[in-house]
Amino acid sequence: MLINMTLYDPTQARILIVDDEEKNVNVLGRMLASAGYGTIRGCTDSTQAISTVQEFSPDLILLDLTMPSLDGFEVMEALNALLPPDSYLPILILTGDIRFEARQRALSSGAKDFLLKPFDMTEVLLRIRNLLETRFLYLLHKDQNQMLEIRVAARTGELEEARVEILQRLSYAAEFRDDDTGQHTKRVASLAMALGASLGLDRERLELIHLTAQLHDVGKIGIPDAVLLKPGKLTAGEFEIMKTHTSIGARIFAGGKSPLVRMAEAIALNHHERWNGTGYPNGLKGEAIPLEARLVSVADVYDALSHPRPYRGAWSPADTRKEIEQGAGGHFDPELVEIFLKLPADAFPR
Repeated sequence: MLINMTLYDPTQARILIVDDEEKNVNVLGRMLASAGYGTIRGCTDSTQAISTVQEFSPDLILLDLTMPSLDGFEVMEALNALLPPDSYLPILILTGDIRFEARQRALSSGAKDFLLKPFDMTEVLLRIRNLLETRFLYLLHKDQNQMLEIRVAARTGELEEARVEILQRLSYAAEFRDDDTGQHTKRVASLAMALGASLGLDRERLELIHLTAQLHDVGKIGIPDAVLLKPGKLTAGEFEIMKTHTSIGARIFAGGKSPLVRMAEAIALNHHERWNGTGYPNGLKGEAIPLEARLVSVADVYDALSHPRPYRGAWSPADTRKEIEQGAGGHFDPELVEIFLKLPADAFPR
C-alpha cells in the first residue's frame, strides 16, 4: 500500500468489527457510517476472525474480549502468529471488563487501546481516528524505507556495473597491445569459468572468475613494446622483463577491498606459477597457488598455443591438448588437467 499523507483520509480505512453480539456490531457500524467510514466489515463468529482478516486486510480491528469458541485473547494470539513481525495492525479492545489484570493481559497480547461498553460515540470516533493515524503514519514510514532500499540497491548496482566496465576496459587496453582482436582475455575467462563449473564452484564465485580472468594480463601495460611485440624469441633479459607483468598487474589491484579486486590481484600475480614450483614470480607450489590462478593458467596456455602470436603460428587442437596433458603435475594442477581433458567441445571458445 502506497500512502500519501497529504491526501490521507481516515474514512477510507478498512475497519473490521469482531464481536459475538450482532447488536454491538450494528451499533458500531452505524456510528462509523455516520462519521463517514465506508469500508466496514462485521464478524460475529470469532472462529472466522482470522480468515476474515486475511481476506479483508483491515487497517484496524475492533475486538471483543469475551466471546465463545475463541475469546479475544486467543484471536490476538492467532493474529500474532499470522502477521509479519514488521507489520502494525492496531487492535482496539471492546470490553466491559475494567479490571487491571484484563487490561494488562490485553496490552501484552497486542492490543493498542480499549473501548468500554456501553460505547460513547465521541470516544469511539476519537480513539479510532488516533489509531488509524498511527497506522497510516507507520505505512508511510515503511513505504519510504522500501523506496529508499530500492534506490540504494539500484545505485549500488549501477556503481558495481561501472566498476566492472572500467576493469574490463582496462583489460582491453592491455590486451590490444599484442592482440588486436582483444578476444584473448574473453576466451581465457570463458574457459576458466567452464573449468571452475566442472569443478563444482558456486555461481557467485564463477561470475567473479569470469570477470577477473579477463584481467590476468593487465600488467602488460607496463611492458615495453620492443619486448611485448618482438616477433622472435625473447632473450633471457627480455624474458625477465616480460615476467614482470605479473607483479605489475598485482600492484595495479593491490589494496583492493572488494572480492572482485582481490581476486583480480591474485590472478594477475599468480597465473604463471606452476604446480611443481618452477613458475614465477614467487615460485609457489601446489595448492599454495590460488585456485583461480590455477584455472586461468590452464586456460591461458591453451588459448595462447591454439591462436597465433607475433613469434609463431597457432598450434593444432590435438597438439595443444597433448601439451596440456603432458603438463599435468608439472606446469598444471593435475586435477584441473583431468577436468580439462573431459570438457565438451563447446566449452572451448573460438
